[in-house]
Amino acid sequence: MSGAAHSAEALVRAVRAAGVRDERLLGAVRATPRAAFVPTGHRADAHRDIPLPIGHGQVTTQPSLSALMIDGLALSGDEHVLEVGTGLGFQTALLATLAADVVTVELRPDLAEQARRNLAGQGLRNVELRVGDGSGGVPERAPYDAVVVSAAFPEVPAPLSAQLRPGGRLVQPVGPGGREQVVSFLRTARGLEPRRVLTPACFVRLRGRYGFDS
Repeated sequence: MSGAAHSAEALVRAVRAAGVRDERLLGAVRATPRAAFVPTGHRADAHRDIPLPIGHGQVTTQPSLSALMIDGLALSGDEHVLEVGTGLGFQTALLATLAADVVTVELRPDLAEQARRNLAGQGLRNVELRVGDGSGGVPERAPYDAVVVSAAFPEVPAPLSAQLRPGGRLVQPVGPGGREQVVSFLRTARGLEPRRVLTPACFVRLRGRYGFDS
């Protein structure tokens, strides 16, 4: 087994251990080289199921945590997905492999530019990456079949709920930033309803007009 294949299998084992059983998702983790989505100085640790620093006091989402969040969206392959918080694009790449297309929003221009290069390097053509305030979503591209938020806020911002189609799913860390419950929601005729807590986790705060003050 090559070094790259060994690294991929290490991450697949970690994702399985976290409770993910979806073979499509496990296949996406296997096929997406995490080393292509981490800073150069941390590529030796890309096969480890740990967060890695990306600047601005932020870290990448732990791969097994990203997988749990994506698993909570219950993607079948034809969804139009909104991602809030691109980071360096690893989670975006997984979403792009599993859904029809992804609109992703990153607040920090330098991270967005790195993510753009990383995604292009993998030949992913079904991603629209925007720089800006993701707390308000991207209304002109709504409605979405699924929304995933990679930053914490005590409630789901109203625009994100409004941009989710009926029957769609949303996953967000709910809390003040630093100690959260990652929750899967379903959009019903009565509004957005929490369905289950996926895992406890620690996330940075969601910044923006409908989040915490920048």
